[in-house]
Amino acid sequence: MNGKVWQIMKWIDMHCDTLSEIIRQNKELKRNDLCADLERLMQGGAYAQFFACFVNAARYGRNRGRTDEQMVWDMAYQDVLAMLGRAAQEQNDRFKIALTSDVIQKYSWKEKAEPDILYGILTVEEGGVLRGRMERLDELYDRGVRLITLTWNYANCIGSPNSRNPAVMKEGLTEFGINLVERMNEKGMIIDVSHLSDGGFWDCIRYSSAPVAASHSNARTLCGHPRNLSDEMLHALGQKGGVIGLNFYSPFLRDTGRADLSDLVRHIRHMVNCAGEDAVALGTDFDGFERAECPAGVSGVLDVENLFFLLRRSGFTERQIGKIAGDNVKRIIKDTWRK
Repeated sequence: MNGKVWQIMKWIDMHCDTLSEIIRQNKELKRNDLCADLERLMQGGAYAQFFACFVNAARYGRNRGRTDEQMVWDMAYQDVLAMLGRAAQEQNDRFKIALTSDVIQKYSWKEKAEPDILYGILTVEEGGVLRGRMERLDELYDRGVRLITLTWNYANCIGSPNSRNPAVMKEGLTEFGINLVERMNEKGMIIDVSHLSDGGFWDCIRYSSAPVAASHSNARTLCGHPRNLSDEMLHALGQKGGVIGLNFYSPFLRDTGRADLSDLVRHIRHMVNCAGEDAVALGTDFDGFERAECPAGVSGVLDVENLFFLLRRSGFTERQIGKIAGDNVKRIIKDTWRK
């Protein structure tokens, strides 16, 4: 591996599930045996990491004996608040929660790889926890959340998820969902369309006055999973000024078998061709799946450098690699956050 690439490249990742996993598995965020922890993020060159507060509503019904839908979402919301509290407790001299755009605007991929401070950006993966109550959005913002993934794998008060059922895939945002998009624009929060139905995606493009993100999705033309975006969607996202974060999950990278680093490059090249070089970023989804489902040559955050090395060897310019590494995320934050 070319040591020079490691020395100069810092990066921003738009999605990992580490925060929810350390709570589920009773581990530490500072140091653990998952794909990501604070020590290895800093060692591997991360400047900022988006940490998802992920909840799977179905678990509350199965594991806690709850069948009342409102109660399920309320319990999930309380767990999100607990995750936000845990993230706040983890802050120290070297790990800070980013609440304003100015700290991210200082990002430069050309600086030395190990940053003095790692910034955490808090997100919620499952907008259903709002349960149709806009005041919850205000509370989440006040607690530091700056991006919300509108749906996960279930229909909720905002809209419908991606699906192999064409009828579900056509469903758009609910009335609350449309109002939520507008309110998130006003507050300065990134609207995340990963996991959303195609109809919901197009409604976000239509109703949002700000760029939107697909924080952890890939190209559907190269891998037919409905979680990925079609070429038309990629083009529209780029035209909107949005960003798509490259997902490292093998079933989103190729239709069969385990992916490798070349599949990551293949998706990046296609997404750049469809959406533009200003629209592609990283959205690893680390700790959202088993390590064996990572591409060969990748087992965690320390291996992100391998992607940059292969991008350079594959003919991408320093400017393009810098945009993918973090400049595009820096820009969408500037374009969406209030300050």
